[in-house]
Amino acid sequence: MPPKIRDLIKELAHAGFVDRGGKGSHRNFVHENVSEPITISGKLSDDAKHYQVRAVRRVIEESKQ
Repeated sequence: MPPKIRDLIKELAHAGFVDRGGKGSHRNFVHENVSEPITISGKLSDDAKHYQVRAVRRVIEESKQ
């Protein structure tokens, strides 16, 4: 079962990302060690898409360097 959008957002917040807002169901997260923001779309209760999960894991790893 894929994680929910809310779970991805919790992971980003725990890693130090800040929600900079967005339009509609889109949320942009930034981190001082990551060059580009990551955008997460969908309602909090939606299942995350596989590409969203991969992108979140990638930027969290990038933020640690």
